Amino acid sequence: MKLVTLKDGSRDGQLAVVSRDLAQAHFATGIATRMQQVLDDWNFVSPQLEDLYTTLNHGKARHAFAFDARQCMAPLPRAFHWVQVDAYPDAAERMLRALGVEPPAALRETPAVRAAAGDGLLGAHDEARFAATAPAPDFGPQLAVVTGDVEAGTPADRALDGVRLVLLANAWRSGEEAAAAPPAAFAPVAVTPEELGEAWRGGKLQLAIETRLNGRRFSRLDAAAGMRWHFGRLIARAATTRTLGAGAIVGTGPVGARDAADGAGCIAERRAVEAAAGGEPATPWLAFGDTVRVEAFGADGASVFGALEQRVSERDE
Repeated sequence: MKLVTLKDGSRDGQLAVVSRDLAQAHFATGIATRMQQVLDDWNFVSPQLEDLYTTLNHGKARHAFAFDARQCMAPLPRAFHWVQVDAYPDAAERMLRALGVEPPAALRETPAVRAAAGDGLLGAHDEARFAATAPAPDFGPQLAVVTGDVEAGTPADRALDGVRLVLLANAWRSGEEAAAAPPAAFAPVAVTPEELGEAWRGGKLQLAIETRLNGRRFSRLDAAAGMRWHFGRLIARAATTRTLGAGAIVGTGPVGARDAADGAGCIAERRAVEAAAGGEPATPWLAFGDTVRVEAFGADGASVFGALEQRVSERDE
Protein backbone atom coordinates (compact mmCIF):
# COMPACT_ATOMS: atom_id res chain seq x y z
CA MET A 1 0.00 0.00 0.00
CA LYS A 2 0.91 3.67 -0.29
CA LEU A 3 0.50 6.15 2.55
CA VAL A 4 0.89 9.92 2.93
CA THR A 5 0.58 12.55 5.62
CA LEU A 6 -1.46 15.59 4.60
CA LYS A 7 -1.14 19.07 6.07
CA ASP A 8 -3.88 19.96 8.53
CA GLY A 9 -2.19 22.65 10.62
CA SER A 10 -0.86 20.20 13.23
CA ARG A 11 2.69 18.95 13.75
CA ASP A 12 1.89 15.39 12.72
CA GLY A 13 -0.65 15.95 9.95
CA GLN A 14 -3.45 13.69 8.79
CA LEU A 15 -2.86 10.13 7.56
CA ALA A 16 -4.28 9.17 4.15
CA VAL A 17 -4.06 6.27 1.72
CA VAL A 18 -3.09 6.99 -1.91
CA SER A 19 -3.98 4.94 -4.96
CA ARG A 20 -1.32 2.97 -6.83
CA ASP A 21 -1.22 5.52 -9.67
CA LEU A 22 -0.97 8.44 -7.19
CA ALA A 23 -4.16 9.95 -8.62
CA GLN A 24 -6.62 9.51 -5.72
CA ALA A 25 -6.43 9.69 -1.93
CA HIS A 26 -8.69 8.83 1.00
CA PHE A 27 -8.36 9.85 4.63
CA ALA A 28 -7.68 6.95 7.00
CA THR A 29 -10.07 8.39 9.59
CA GLY A 30 -11.58 5.60 11.69
CA ILE A 31 -8.47 3.47 11.29
CA ALA A 32 -5.64 5.83 12.29
CA THR A 33 -5.10 9.56 12.15
CA ARG A 34 -1.28 9.71 12.22
CA MET A 35 1.53 7.67 10.70
CA GLN A 36 3.12 6.96 14.08
CA GLN A 37 -0.09 5.27 15.25
CA VAL A 38 0.23 2.81 12.38
CA LEU A 39 3.84 2.04 13.22
CA ASP A 40 3.08 1.60 16.92
CA ASP A 41 0.39 -1.01 16.23
CA TRP A 42 1.39 -2.29 12.80
CA ASN A 43 -0.04 -5.82 12.94
CA PHE A 44 -3.49 -4.58 13.89
CA VAL A 45 -3.76 -1.35 11.89
CA SER A 46 -1.97 -2.13 8.60
CA PRO A 47 -4.46 -4.83 7.43
CA GLN A 48 -7.28 -2.29 7.79
CA LEU A 49 -5.34 0.24 5.73
CA GLU A 50 -4.67 -2.44 3.11
CA ASP A 51 -8.42 -3.05 2.81
CA LEU A 52 -8.99 0.68 2.27
CA TYR A 53 -6.15 0.74 -0.27
CA THR A 54 -7.76 -2.10 -2.24
CA THR A 55 -11.13 -0.36 -2.20
CA LEU A 56 -9.53 2.89 -3.39
CA ASN A 57 -7.69 1.18 -6.27
CA HIS A 58 -10.93 -0.44 -7.39
CA GLY A 59 -12.62 2.96 -7.55
CA LYS A 60 -15.12 2.09 -4.82
CA ALA A 61 -13.97 4.41 -2.00
CA ARG A 62 -16.92 6.73 -1.35
CA HIS A 63 -14.97 9.76 -0.15
CA ALA A 64 -11.92 9.64 -2.40
CA PHE A 65 -10.45 12.92 -3.64
CA ALA A 66 -7.76 14.02 -6.07
CA PHE A 67 -4.28 13.60 -4.62
CA ASP A 68 -2.17 16.77 -4.46
CA ALA A 69 1.45 16.15 -3.44
CA ARG A 70 1.87 19.83 -2.58
CA GLN A 71 -0.41 19.32 0.41
CA CYS A 72 1.88 16.66 1.87
CA MET A 73 4.17 16.79 4.84
CA ALA A 74 6.98 14.26 5.19
CA PRO A 75 5.29 10.83 5.50
CA LEU A 76 6.59 10.69 9.09
CA PRO A 77 6.98 14.37 10.03
CA ARG A 78 8.65 13.67 13.38
CA ALA A 79 10.85 10.61 13.72
CA PHE A 80 12.24 9.33 17.02
CA HIS A 81 15.44 8.38 15.23
CA TRP A 82 16.80 9.45 11.83
CA VAL A 83 20.17 8.07 10.80
CA GLN A 84 22.11 7.70 7.55
CA VAL A 85 24.18 4.54 7.20
CA ASP A 86 26.32 4.95 4.09
CA ALA A 87 25.56 2.18 1.63
CA TYR A 88 27.43 3.79 -1.30
CA PRO A 89 31.05 4.23 -0.16
CA ASP A 90 32.50 4.23 -3.69
CA ALA A 91 31.60 7.91 -4.08
CA ALA A 92 33.25 8.74 -0.75
CA GLU A 93 36.38 6.91 -1.87
CA ARG A 94 36.49 8.88 -5.13
CA MET A 95 36.22 12.16 -3.28
CA LEU A 96 39.03 11.22 -0.88
CA ARG A 97 41.31 10.15 -3.72
CA ALA A 98 40.59 13.43 -5.52
CA LEU A 99 42.01 15.13 -2.44
CA GLY A 100 45.06 12.89 -2.54
CA VAL A 101 43.95 10.84 0.46
CA GLU A 102 43.91 7.04 0.38
CA PRO A 103 40.53 5.82 1.73
CA PRO A 104 40.85 3.93 5.02
CA ALA A 105 40.17 0.18 4.90
CA ALA A 106 37.28 0.63 7.36
CA LEU A 107 35.34 2.47 4.65
CA ARG A 108 35.01 -0.79 2.72
CA GLU A 109 34.42 -3.04 5.71
CA THR A 110 31.84 -1.25 7.86
CA PRO A 111 29.12 1.24 6.86
CA ALA A 112 29.65 4.69 8.34
CA VAL A 113 26.81 6.03 10.53
CA ARG A 114 25.65 9.65 10.72
CA ALA A 115 22.78 10.56 13.01
CA ALA A 116 20.68 13.67 12.39
CA ALA A 117 17.73 15.45 13.96
CA GLY A 118 14.41 13.76 13.23
CA ASP A 119 12.12 16.54 14.39
CA GLY A 120 10.64 18.86 11.78
CA LEU A 121 11.43 16.78 8.69
CA LEU A 122 10.48 18.62 5.50
CA GLY A 123 7.74 17.78 3.03
CA ALA A 124 8.35 17.24 -0.66
CA HIS A 125 7.64 20.86 -1.65
CA ASP A 126 8.84 22.75 1.41
CA GLU A 127 11.61 25.25 0.74
CA ALA A 128 15.16 24.32 1.72
CA ARG A 129 16.40 27.33 3.68
CA PHE A 130 20.12 27.99 4.20
CA ALA A 131 21.72 30.87 6.06
CA ALA A 132 23.41 33.42 3.81
CA THR A 133 26.71 32.59 5.52
CA ALA A 134 26.31 28.81 5.25
CA PRO A 135 29.05 27.03 3.28
CA ALA A 136 28.57 25.11 0.03
CA PRO A 137 24.89 24.07 -0.18
CA ASP A 138 24.47 20.60 -1.69
CA PHE A 139 21.83 17.89 -2.00
CA GLY A 140 21.95 14.21 -1.04
CA PRO A 141 19.22 12.08 -2.68
CA GLN A 142 18.82 8.72 -1.00
CA LEU A 143 16.48 5.88 -0.18
CA ALA A 144 15.35 5.13 3.36
CA VAL A 145 13.20 2.73 5.34
CA VAL A 146 10.98 3.19 8.37
CA THR A 147 11.35 0.37 10.86
CA GLY A 148 9.26 -1.31 13.49
CA ASP A 149 10.93 -2.22 16.78
CA VAL A 150 14.41 -3.65 16.12
CA GLU A 151 16.31 -4.97 19.14
CA ALA A 152 19.93 -3.97 19.69
CA GLY A 153 22.28 -6.56 18.22
CA THR A 154 19.78 -7.92 15.68
CA PRO A 155 21.71 -9.60 12.82
CA ALA A 156 21.36 -8.30 9.28
CA ASP A 157 19.26 -11.19 7.94
CA ARG A 158 16.64 -10.67 10.66
CA ALA A 159 16.83 -6.88 10.59
CA LEU A 160 15.15 -6.85 7.18
CA ASP A 161 12.00 -8.16 8.84
CA GLY A 162 11.83 -4.84 10.67
CA VAL A 163 11.17 -2.83 7.51
CA ARG A 164 7.67 -1.35 7.49
CA LEU A 165 7.84 1.38 4.85
CA VAL A 166 10.22 2.58 2.14
CA LEU A 167 10.87 6.27 1.46
CA LEU A 168 12.72 8.59 -0.91
CA ALA A 169 14.68 11.36 0.83
CA ASN A 170 16.96 14.29 0.18
CA ALA A 171 19.40 14.96 3.03
CA TRP A 172 20.65 18.51 2.50
CA ARG A 173 24.27 19.37 3.24
CA SER A 174 26.19 22.55 3.94
CA GLY A 175 29.90 21.84 3.80
CA GLU A 176 30.93 19.88 6.87
CA GLU A 177 28.54 21.77 9.14
CA ALA A 178 25.53 19.51 9.63
CA ALA A 179 23.72 22.10 11.74
CA ALA A 180 23.95 24.67 8.93
CA ALA A 181 21.81 22.59 6.57
CA PRO A 182 18.01 22.45 6.66
CA PRO A 183 16.32 19.23 7.81
CA ALA A 184 16.08 16.30 5.42
CA ALA A 185 13.11 16.29 3.08
CA PHE A 186 11.02 13.34 1.96
CA ALA A 187 9.00 12.50 -1.13
CA PRO A 188 5.27 12.51 -0.36
CA VAL A 189 4.49 8.79 -0.55
CA ALA A 190 5.61 5.99 1.79
CA VAL A 191 5.39 2.53 0.24
CA THR A 192 5.30 -0.93 1.80
CA PRO A 193 7.91 -3.45 0.54
CA GLU A 194 5.09 -5.74 -0.66
CA GLU A 195 3.76 -2.97 -2.90
CA LEU A 196 7.16 -2.66 -4.56
CA GLY A 197 7.02 -6.25 -5.82
CA GLU A 198 10.12 -7.29 -7.79
CA ALA A 199 11.67 -3.86 -7.27
CA TRP A 200 12.33 -4.89 -3.64
CA ARG A 201 14.86 -7.69 -3.89
CA GLY A 202 17.35 -8.87 -1.29
CA GLY A 203 17.00 -5.73 0.75
CA LYS A 204 17.81 -3.49 -2.22
CA LEU A 205 15.61 -1.39 -4.49
CA GLN A 206 15.75 -1.94 -8.24
CA LEU A 207 14.86 1.65 -9.07
CA ALA A 208 16.32 4.55 -11.03
CA ILE A 209 16.92 7.67 -8.92
CA GLU A 210 16.81 10.81 -11.04
CA THR A 211 17.95 14.23 -9.84
CA ARG A 212 17.20 17.40 -11.78
CA LEU A 213 18.70 20.80 -11.09
CA ASN A 214 16.70 23.76 -12.45
CA GLY A 215 14.86 21.42 -14.80
CA ARG A 216 17.98 19.81 -16.29
CA ARG A 217 18.99 16.26 -15.50
CA PHE A 218 21.91 16.13 -13.08
CA SER A 219 22.06 12.35 -12.76
CA ARG A 220 20.05 9.16 -13.15
CA LEU A 221 21.51 6.36 -11.04
CA ASP A 222 20.67 2.70 -10.58
CA ALA A 223 19.90 2.49 -6.86
CA ALA A 224 20.82 -1.18 -6.55
CA ALA A 225 23.93 -1.33 -8.72
CA GLY A 226 26.13 0.84 -6.52
CA MET A 227 24.68 -0.22 -3.16
CA ARG A 228 27.39 -2.18 -1.34
CA TRP A 229 25.28 -3.14 1.71
CA HIS A 230 21.57 -4.02 1.71
CA PHE A 231 19.05 -2.51 4.10
CA GLY A 232 19.30 -5.43 6.53
CA ARG A 233 22.97 -4.61 7.04
CA LEU A 234 22.23 -0.90 7.38
CA ILE A 235 19.52 -1.46 10.00
CA ALA A 236 21.70 -3.91 11.90
CA ARG A 237 24.52 -1.34 11.89
CA ALA A 238 22.20 1.36 13.25
CA ALA A 239 21.02 -1.08 15.93
CA THR A 240 24.49 -2.27 16.93
CA THR A 241 24.32 -0.80 20.42
CA ARG A 242 20.77 0.48 20.78
CA THR A 243 17.24 -0.66 20.09
CA LEU A 244 15.44 1.11 17.26
CA GLY A 245 11.90 1.98 18.24
CA ALA A 246 8.99 1.80 15.81
CA GLY A 247 9.25 4.87 13.61
CA ALA A 248 13.04 4.97 13.24
CA ILE A 249 14.20 6.07 9.78
CA VAL A 250 17.36 4.53 8.32
CA GLY A 251 18.73 6.12 5.13
CA THR A 252 21.34 4.88 2.69
CA GLY A 253 23.34 8.07 2.45
CA PRO A 254 23.50 9.74 -0.99
CA VAL A 255 22.91 7.30 -3.83
CA GLY A 256 26.09 6.76 -5.80
CA ALA A 257 27.51 4.73 -8.67
CA ARG A 258 30.34 2.21 -8.62
CA ASP A 259 31.95 3.96 -11.57
CA ALA A 260 32.30 7.74 -11.86
CA ALA A 261 31.33 7.47 -15.55
CA ASP A 262 27.78 6.54 -14.49
CA GLY A 263 27.22 9.91 -12.84
CA ALA A 264 27.39 11.61 -9.45
CA GLY A 265 24.82 11.57 -6.66
CA CYS A 266 25.66 15.06 -5.42
CA ILE A 267 27.55 18.19 -6.41
CA ALA A 268 30.47 17.47 -4.06
CA GLU A 269 31.14 14.17 -5.83
CA ARG A 270 30.93 15.67 -9.31
CA ARG A 271 33.29 18.48 -8.35
CA ALA A 272 35.75 15.96 -6.93
CA VAL A 273 35.72 13.96 -10.17
CA GLU A 274 36.13 17.14 -12.24
CA ALA A 275 39.05 18.25 -10.08
CA ALA A 276 40.74 14.87 -10.42
CA ALA A 277 40.33 14.96 -14.21
CA GLY A 278 41.15 18.56 -15.02
CA GLY A 279 42.50 20.28 -11.97
CA GLU A 280 39.54 22.62 -11.41
CA PRO A 281 35.89 21.72 -10.68
CA ALA A 282 33.45 23.17 -13.19
CA THR A 283 30.11 22.51 -11.48
CA PRO A 284 29.01 25.33 -9.15
CA TRP A 285 27.49 24.79 -5.73
CA LEU A 286 23.80 25.46 -5.25
CA ALA A 287 22.62 29.07 -5.18
CA PHE A 288 19.52 30.70 -3.76
CA GLY A 289 16.68 30.32 -6.25
CA ASP A 290 17.85 26.94 -7.56
CA THR A 291 15.28 24.14 -7.69
CA VAL A 292 16.15 20.51 -7.01
CA ARG A 293 13.84 17.69 -8.06
CA VAL A 294 14.38 14.07 -7.02
CA GLU A 295 12.24 11.15 -8.18
CA ALA A 296 12.45 7.34 -8.23
CA PHE A 297 11.17 5.37 -11.20
CA GLY A 298 10.30 1.70 -11.51
CA ALA A 299 10.92 -0.57 -14.49
CA ASP A 300 7.59 0.56 -15.96
CA GLY A 301 8.67 4.21 -15.86
CA ALA A 302 6.12 5.14 -13.19
CA SER A 303 7.01 7.41 -10.28
CA VAL A 304 7.10 5.26 -7.13
CA PHE A 305 7.11 7.81 -4.28
CA GLY A 306 6.02 10.95 -6.13
CA ALA A 307 8.43 13.80 -6.78
CA LEU A 308 10.50 15.69 -4.24
CA GLU A 309 10.85 19.24 -5.60
CA GLN A 310 12.31 22.04 -3.49
CA ARG A 311 13.55 25.57 -3.98
CA VAL A 312 16.76 26.63 -2.26
CA SER A 313 16.19 29.89 -0.40
CA GLU A 314 17.80 32.14 2.20
CA ARG A 315 16.92 31.56 5.83
CA ASP A 316 16.00 34.53 7.98
CA GLU A 317 18.58 35.11 10.68
